[in-house]
Amino acid sequence: MKFTAVSVLALAASASAFAPAPAASRNTQLAALKDDLANVGKAAVVGALAFGLAQEPAQALTKSQLNELSYLQVKGTGLANRCSEVIGEDTITPKSGSKLVDMCIEPKAWAVEEEIGKAGRTEKKFVNSKVMTRQTYTLEGIEGKLDVSGGSIVFSEKEGIDYAPTTVQLPGGERVPFLFTVKDLVAKGSGGAFKPGFQMGGDFSTPSYRTGLFLDPKGRGGTTGYDMAVALPGLQSGEEGDDELFKENNKTFDVTTGRIEMEVNKVNAEESEIGGVFVATQLSDTDMGSKVPKKVLTKGIFYAKVE
Repeated sequence: MKFTAVSVLALAASASAFAPAPAASRNTQLAALKDDLANVGKAAVVGALAFGLAQEPAQALTKSQLNELSYLQVKGTGLANRCSEVIGEDTITPKSGSKLVDMCIEPKAWAVEEEIGKAGRTEKKFVNSKVMTRQTYTLEGIEGKLDVSGGSIVFSEKEGIDYAPTTVQLPGGERVPFLFTVKDLVAKGSGGAFKPGFQMGGDFSTPSYRTGLFLDPKGRGGTTGYDMAVALPGLQSGEEGDDELFKENNKTFDVTTGRIEMEVNKVNAEESEIGGVFVATQLSDTDMGSKVPKKVLTKGIFYAKVE
């Protein structure tokens, strides 16, 4: 699928594609959001790539150039949080049993879906957000096997630094935490060779932002801590009294589904390197079950080596 001017409109159209179905409970809402992200079409996701991500950043360095730098030359420069540049427009045809190694996924822009009111009407749109996390949000060292099935490449992620807790801030000041990740990604390609224009995409798992050992300010946790807020026993005596604080007391470990689409635009056959751009959609943190998550869209670049 080639990019056209129509693809630019896909980001705006994705707001309606992502719209959750009405639900009476938090579990139903969360299930609806999972289905929304799992069913995102390529047109809605890849269309966001048209917003200026095809060009490499200024002063980008190749992998060999980065390897020549010492620790002190990299320290404090932000280079450790950046993906390498790939030079070339060659073709690499992997065989079954090959692997993608040293994969780096670097976000460049973030957007969060919000309800925007205008002329007495509200509609869902993705709002550009500012990253609040320091330069530790890039995924690095990811690897997985490559299979060639039916003439198409299939990449299955296995290990690496494949998650990064990240927080972005909306224009109004609200902060949205989420776990940027590609865990258990299975990405199916559009052909049997890596070359400029090659696309692959698939679903991945997004674990809970916090684990069961986390304790909230009231000492409540998923696998440890208090069952309820001990300072408020009068509000939790009986079924009706517990309804108001049930979500806060009943900690859950929510695993949701996200989706990523990638397009290769640079290939260096001599170094067995590929590079390109990506767009990923996933749900934000649920605060261990007490909040309905927001939809987060992340755009950036990636690098990988075929081995």
